[in-house]
Amino acid sequence: MKQLDHIGIVTADLAQSLDFFEKTLGLTCTHVEELEARGVRVAFLPIGDTHIELIEPIHEHSEVSGFLAKRGPGLHHIALSGIPTSEPFKPGAHGAQVAFIHPKKTGGVLVELCVHES
Repeated sequence: MKQLDHIGIVTADLAQSLDFFEKTLGLTCTHVEELEARGVRVAFLPIGDTHIELIEPIHEHSEVSGFLAKRGPGLHHIALSGIPTSEPFKPGAHGAQVAFIHPKKTGGVLVELCVHES
């Protein structure tokens, strides 16, 4: 099934961002995970049939450190599931396999494709 899997938002301070999304917007964090190989800590907040994924770098060489330094916190990517691709996959959060399509190919938006284990 083709669907929006999540919306990724980069943050410099995961605890502060969680505080805003939980206390101000009334969302609930259901999962926090550290992806050491990718240098990030992620938190998932369900909203409807999708999730907001907050992404915090855990060191200066993480996958999102350059984004954060250049653009600051904010929208990083949209993630879709159920879409076939020839892009290479790698391990992601929640046991998913993920692949990214560069913004130059998509009109300026980083697109993540997710395959979840059944």
